[in-house]
Amino acid sequence: MNTGSNEPAGVAEPTAGAAAEPPLGSRAPEFVQSRKMLHLSWQVGVFVVGLAVVVAGIIMLPLPGPGWLVIFGGMAIWATEFVWAQLVLRWTKRKVTEAAQRALDPKVRRRNIILTTIGLVIVAVLVGIYVWKFGITMPWKIKE
Repeated sequence: MNTGSNEPAGVAEPTAGAAAEPPLGSRAPEFVQSRKMLHLSWQVGVFVVGLAVVVAGIIMLPLPGPGWLVIFGGMAIWATEFVWAQLVLRWTKRKVTEAAQRALDPKVRRRNIILTTIGLVIVAVLVGIYVWKFGITMPWKIKE
């Protein structure tokens, strides 16, 4: 495969400004990793705790509460033991960083402010038409 350089193909090394990511794999203590049954029990415990946190986050999505934050917390718990969760968290972190950089772009900020203003004007016009047509009526009766 031609990579466009004279260097042999291999694993890409991070640039000087990039933070080195920790290696993939279990972060269980050495004592736990050295015993197969204990490590398996450790993994089951981590999975159950992570699953409980993720389910709580999913329940919080339609209900009041920080649903997405709790879901990512459960993923972080899973990432202490499972490579697939570590890869998902790395991908999510990369996408959030990219979105934050795009949001800081002056052109994107200007576009977002214009779209928000247009949306608010449309909502205000619709509320004004509704009030003009039907008036303001409260759904409850207050004795005066």
